[in-house]
Amino acid sequence: MEVRASHLLVKHQGSRRAASWRDPDGVVITKRTKAAAMDELMAYKAEIDAGNVTFADLAAKVSDCSSAKHGGDLGFFGPGKMQKAFEDGAFALEVGAMSGVVDSDSGLHIILRTA
Repeated sequence: MEVRASHLLVKHQGSRRAASWRDPDGVVITKRTKAAAMDELMAYKAEIDAGNVTFADLAAKVSDCSSAKHGGDLGFFGPGKMQKAFEDGAFALEVGAMSGVVDSDSGLHIILRTA
């Protein structure tokens, strides 16, 4: 079974790779605590939940993943293709549902199951 999901990633100083397309040298990421990343992600989730911005538009602007250029879309993936915590979060969602915060080695995510 495969799922399709989009995500919004906020990296922090404990992320396995402390750099991103938004912060290639990791200047901001290496200073961001996990708690600060959580606060940032929860503020993003609140904006999406309030209808102030779409998931894809926000992911395109603020996600620390290169999938941001596709509105956070990761495409289809099956078991064993993603980090376990992320995969568990994505597979647990119904199509159209958005997760709470999912903590992986890459950072903190909000996942939107799209198919």
